[in-house]
Amino acid sequence: MSEEPDDLLRAVEATLFAAEEPMSVEALSGHLGGADVRDALRQLADHYAGRGIHLVERGKRWHFQTAPDLAHLLRREREQVRRLSRAATEVLAIVAYHEPVSRAEIESIRGVQTAKGTLDVLLEAGWVRVAGRREVPGRPVIYATTPDFLAHFGLASRRDLPGIDELRAAGLLDPVEEALEGLLGSPAETPDAADAGEAADQADGEPLPPDAAG
Repeated sequence: MSEEPDDLLRAVEATLFAAEEPMSVEALSGHLGGADVRDALRQLADHYAGRGIHLVERGKRWHFQTAPDLAHLLRREREQVRRLSRAATEVLAIVAYHEPVSRAEIESIRGVQTAKGTLDVLLEAGWVRVAGRREVPGRPVIYATTPDFLAHFGLASRRDLPGIDELRAAGLLDPVEEALEGLLGSPAETPDAADAGEAADQADGEPLPPDAAG
C-alpha cells in the first residue's frame, strides 16, 4: 500500500470500515459504482496483515477483525451464552461436514430422531441456513452452514474445516468431545453409544424406528 493510496483504495477501506456486516466483492463493487475492487482488497489485506486489525475474507465476504494474538486485550465481561446442547453440536458438525444435508440424512447419520427445536437453535444462531430442497420425492428441506459460521470459527471456506486432532487442540470439543469424535472419527460406533448422555436434550434423541434410518 503506497503512502498516497488512490481514491478507490480509500473508498474500499472506508466502506468496509463503516459496513455493519461483511461484504462480498459484488456488494462492494455495486456500492462503489461498479468499480473492480479485487486489487484494492488484496492491497488492503497486505497492508493490514501485520497490524492490530486484519482485513480477512470469510465465506467470500470481507471484513475487518482484530488480530488473533490481540483478541484477549479486547475481551469484556459479558453474560455467558448458553452452550449448545450435545444434540445441537452433533447436528452442527454433520451439517458442516456433509452439507447440503436434509433432516432425514442428519437422523440417519446420528441414528436418532432430531427434534425440530435443535435445528431451530442453529438457525437462530445464524450458523445454519435453509439451502433449498432436495429434488427427490417429498422435496425435503436441505441445510447448509452460513458465512457467520465460517467467520465465528475463523474459516475462509469449508475446505479449512479442521480434523479431530485440530479441534481438540483448539479446545473446540469441550465439553462434547466424545460426541463429535464419535461422529467424525469412529464410523463404526453404534447408535446407542452415540446417544449416550442424550437424555438431557428431552425431545431430541428418540431412537429411529428400524426402517427410518434407511
